Amino acid sequence: MMLETERLTLTWVQTTDADFILKLLNDSGFIQNIRDEGIKTLDQAKIHIGVRYIESYQRNGFGMYLVTLKSSGEHVGLCGIVKRESLDCPDIGYAFLAEHSGKGYASESAIAVIEYATHVLGIQRIVGITSLDNKASINILEKAGLIFNKMISTEDGETMLFVPLTPR
Repeated sequence: MMLETERLTLTWVQTTDADFILKLLNDSGFIQNIRDEGIKTLDQAKIHIGVRYIESYQRNGFGMYLVTLKSSGEHVGLCGIVKRESLDCPDIGYAFLAEHSGKGYASESAIAVIEYATHVLGIQRIVGITSLDNKASINILEKAGLIFNKMISTEDGETMLFVPLTPR
């Protein structure tokens, strides 16, 4: 799987990406805004990739994608579609290294992933979730065409639910 935007390529995460995944999962922004996955070694990162990403591709036909800069080949984050038990439809997810925040990569990749998911994969409805205090994530969801709908309970606690502004 490969998506391209003006500045980015998005591909399936593979076990060979374990060094990047280890770095991302231990990034302070990831831990603060998403969760501490407890992944501390390359071997744990490889297992995490298999369980979290590769199984999702096999089971759902989608998942989180590795985001890479076209200009340098540098990995900067993850963006993709997640199927959670607590939601009735898939949601957009993203995480970027702190040094790449604020450059528009999350919005650019989220828009591309939503377009791909709706037009190629045929997913009817994609939502977004984030915490009340994550202003950056709220902005990304809004740029991707989602609007706040209501507060909901998920496996991570109370969170904001964003839904498509217009039906796709």
